[in-house]
Amino acid sequence: MAEESISLSGKVALVTGASHRIGAAIVRTLHAEGMNIILHYRSSRDAAQKIQQELNEQREESVILIQADLSETAKISEMVREAVKGWGQIDAIVNNASSFYPTSIGDIDQNVWDDLIGSNLKAPLFLSQAAAPYLKRQNGSIVNIVDIHADRPLKNHTVYCIAKAGLVMMTKSLARELGPEVRVNAVAPGAILWPENDIDDVTKKRIVSGTVLKRQGSPEDIATAVRFLIKDANYMTGQILNVDGGRTLSN
Repeated sequence: MAEESISLSGKVALVTGASHRIGAAIVRTLHAEGMNIILHYRSSRDAAQKIQQELNEQREESVILIQADLSETAKISEMVREAVKGWGQIDAIVNNASSFYPTSIGDIDQNVWDDLIGSNLKAPLFLSQAAAPYLKRQNGSIVNIVDIHADRPLKNHTVYCIAKAGLVMMTKSLARELGPEVRVNAVAPGAILWPENDIDDVTKKRIVSGTVLKRQGSPEDIATAVRFLIKDANYMTGQILNVDGGRTLSN
């Protein structure tokens, strides 16, 4: 007999980089399932407070905010302890916070390396490690937001692709390390949102035409996949779920 979906009502999710874009969609989707949310942000305080107010009006005291610069590794354990104070538990971690920008060969320096590796790989590892004891108590789960470019390198984005490829392996490795109590999976978005530094319309059309579904996805598509991995994927761990409209099928 197939296992039933996990009820998420009253459970607690910590979502990083959650004040806007995909992170905000994940927060709203998990909150709609009855989860209490620890919404992490780095600098977008106003946007974070707006989401908190919106969701707390729907369900009182269901969202708390934590500000932290995840590049400061020493503070990550402190952040997790602060998060646990909210409801005494953590049931899910969503490692969504990420830096993304081009790094042409010849222009890569230590600062670029530290930022892209730090936000996309180092911070998720240390956050997952700090939260692991709490997740084990709850038979919880970790969902990492990776990228289809972890497997299909994006030109002029070498360091970013290296970082996301590392996050894919981290997903698989932590699944072995933290099982059977904790499941660890990842979602790999394709053409969902355009970069904040923007790209031209011709490039956008080329990317969309390279998908099987011939259309751009939405942040809600990623949020739905995250919800599935936390709520319904009881027998999945160490897996990478591509949400890309079939783009990885293209040559």
